[in-house]
Amino acid sequence: MLLLLGTGVVATNLLPKSKGRGGGWLMVNFGWGLAVFAGVYVAYRTGGHLNPAVTIAKVVAHAFDPSVELATGVAVTATNVVVYLVAQFLGAFVGAVFAWLAYKKQFDEDLDPALKLGVFSTGPEERSYGWNVITEAIGTAVLIIWVLVSGVTQNTSGLGALGVALIIVVIGASLGGPTGYAINPARDLGPRVAHAVLPIKGKGGSDWAYSWVPIVGPIIGAILATVLVYATGLL
Repeated sequence: MLLLLGTGVVATNLLPKSKGRGGGWLMVNFGWGLAVFAGVYVAYRTGGHLNPAVTIAKVVAHAFDPSVELATGVAVTATNVVVYLVAQFLGAFVGAVFAWLAYKKQFDEDLDPALKLGVFSTGPEERSYGWNVITEAIGTAVLIIWVLVSGVTQNTSGLGALGVALIIVVIGASLGGPTGYAINPARDLGPRVAHAVLPIKGKGGSDWAYSWVPIVGPIIGAILATVLVYATGLL
């Protein structure tokens, strides 16, 4: 659900012969935020885990407080963590495939391959891998601090889901400019793999040279943010 709606809003903004083409960055920010809102509800049985960075943060939190669970009744075990991570990446891949199907005719149009890739995955405005990692880490840290302090992974109803949607919007508006704010390894890698394997006309390469940044950056941000929250006594 997250990636279907998230990549869908990017396709709306970027692809020709789309009624929403040129809607702008804030439209994309709000689209992703509301995609998270929808995804959290659909994934309520998991505690709203859509993002490996959140799952990793819960693992780190468990090291500080053994009572921490992935979700209510879901223990932090190696098996559960692997299942969560695999499901997140597979879900991201499938969501991107459905977005491509919805926009198949628009993808068939002749345009810059970078725009087609941009529907699926993030990319920096200025390619500087070290700084790009820092940007992704900071954006993810903001998300993780909010998630841990608000307890949204245990309370995925009402304002909890709306709150995480709004934090996604503000991260995009405030910190998303340099890299397109993946802040979620599955959000980037799953659709990037979909781009690589789908028969997209004139798609070009999948920019694998950059693909590690939206994986490593969010993981670093998740770990540092969790350590910070517990070291400063916020929880």
